[in-house]
Amino acid sequence: MNRYILILDLVDEESSIRQYEAYHELIPKEIDQSIRDSGITSMEIFRYANRLVMEMITDNTFNFEAKAKTDQKNEAVQAWENLMNKFQQRIPGSKPTEKWVLTKRIFSLN
Repeated sequence: MNRYILILDLVDEESSIRQYEAYHELIPKEIDQSIRDSGITSMEIFRYANRLVMEMITDNTFNFEAKAKTDQKNEAVQAWENLMNKFQQRIPGSKPTEKWVLTKRIFSLN
């Protein structure tokens, strides 16, 4: 089991943020299945203002590169990503091709 925390900013406009949240109340079945098929066993997204934080729990088969390749071939995922892109903006300092940015853990209280 692996745990990943990623961040992303939304366009800072209240009606846009509300739309984004509404889309996530019930995601399309094809998107849910794509997530699960990749080895992601749990996914949660949290929001503060226009900043999103995603927690992903994965099994040991999960691989970011493999997921990206599979997603490129999946028309439903591409349609979803194009729709979500309208609401999202890149984290300052991220690469032009990065949407969700993987964070680095700097502290853990065990």
